[in-house]
Amino acid sequence: MTVLYKANLVRGAEWARLFAQRAPDVPFRLWPDIGDPADVRYLVAWVPPDDIARSFPNLELVFSVGAGVDQFDFTKLPPHVPLVRMMEPGITDRMVEYACMSVLALHRDLVQFIGQQREQVWRELPAIYASERRVGVMGLGLLGQAVLDRLKSFGFPLAGWNRSPRSIDGVTCYAGADALADFVGQTDILVCLLPLTSETRGILDANLFARLPRGARLLNVGRGGHLVEADLIAALDSGALSAAVLDVAEPEPLPAGHPFWSHPRILLTPHIASTTKPETAVDYVLDTIARHRRGEALPGLVDRRRGY
Repeated sequence: MTVLYKANLVRGAEWARLFAQRAPDVPFRLWPDIGDPADVRYLVAWVPPDDIARSFPNLELVFSVGAGVDQFDFTKLPPHVPLVRMMEPGITDRMVEYACMSVLALHRDLVQFIGQQREQVWRELPAIYASERRVGVMGLGLLGQAVLDRLKSFGFPLAGWNRSPRSIDGVTCYAGADALADFVGQTDILVCLLPLTSETRGILDANLFARLPRGARLLNVGRGGHLVEADLIAALDSGALSAAVLDVAEPEPLPAGHPFWSHPRILLTPHIASTTKPETAVDYVLDTIARHRRGEALPGLVDRRRGY
């Protein structure tokens, strides 16, 4: 019953240490040291190996090491093998920290002040209170709801948009494509936490930016594929948007000379908003394996038709 890990090898070494401590009877291997492929029952991966069905004929369960699964090609996964996304609490805690930090930075004009510092300009900007700054979150899954819950303490008027209806205390919720325009029209800081699917790819585009209040701000912690890059630059240059914080891009890392590196109204970080904490991730994987062996429902089970 081998567990095979195929992701960041530095973190993988920590996973190996924790497995040896907490499940010494479970064989654990780090890619590319796979041992006998017929023994691999569980795969933990960021990007799975090619020809996964033929490579591991007895595979029973696949874990994504992240909360998203858009990096998986579902057509290459055996249809009978469940795919589970990571739901350990470290991912949520880190995302909440980053999202709150970024929303506050956008609210308090930090991107603009960083630009002024580079230019040696000492100038105040008009103060707007949190109660006057409307924050909207796209994607009301586990991460989106956790972010909204923490943002409540700052006093922002909060809204959320989701594919399917949600009801969240203290949050005005919108659902479906028909409600998107109403949602963005009342959003001063837009936070994208959507899963990347065929329906959401390119959703952050010129059409959406034009529906935001002029001077709105953007935080993208979803995926780089949500954003039409040229449309963002045009919106920032025209003043339709006043600032953006981006933790994701396509491709990653961005190539040298990409306009995001030097744009004065963009704050860029290298996809670090939320990372899996090995200590709690190993516990989550071991618990999910135990549930699977008992024939119980699996947390984080991916619906391949929806893409998340």
